[in-house]
Amino acid sequence: MTPTTTPAPAGSESAPAHHHGPRMRWVKHAPEVYQAMIALDAAARKDIDPGLAELVKVRASQLNKCAFCLDMHLTDARKAGESEERLQLLVAWAEAPDHYTAKERAALALTEAITVLTDGFVPDDVYAQAAAHFDETELAQLIALITTINAWNRFAVSTRMTPGKA
Repeated sequence: MTPTTTPAPAGSESAPAHHHGPRMRWVKHAPEVYQAMIALDAAARKDIDPGLAELVKVRASQLNKCAFCLDMHLTDARKAGESEERLQLLVAWAEAPDHYTAKERAALALTEAITVLTDGFVPDDVYAQAAAHFDETELAQLIALITTINAWNRFAVSTRMTPGKA
């Protein structure tokens, strides 16, 4: 099968978009890894506010361009009571500080720092801000949650999981 290529808009710096179907169902071919990820995910979410957990998962999934995880976690965030306005502004949360608490902003900044690792490490000021809003146990859980969603994103993106289909 030949992929469909859509030319990038004029002035765009991105490469042409290629539309492909899923590569494989990794869950079927690596069930023990999948079960370990399920257990890790459950442990990472323990004692974290469900609404905050979904904001973190959505933001990491936006950064990783993971359509499958975005679809899942936007749905979960809505079920957890998250507003459409906050979900729509999440991509630019730093420019909408009145829409998020200081604790949420600290968690989102940490999410971006861990997900992108631009400098090869999490900047001290970002870590300190998170540490000011979370005790050490909560911070360890938050870091585990961010790390876990990044792993899920990478499984989904690399195998081209399709939104709405497991």
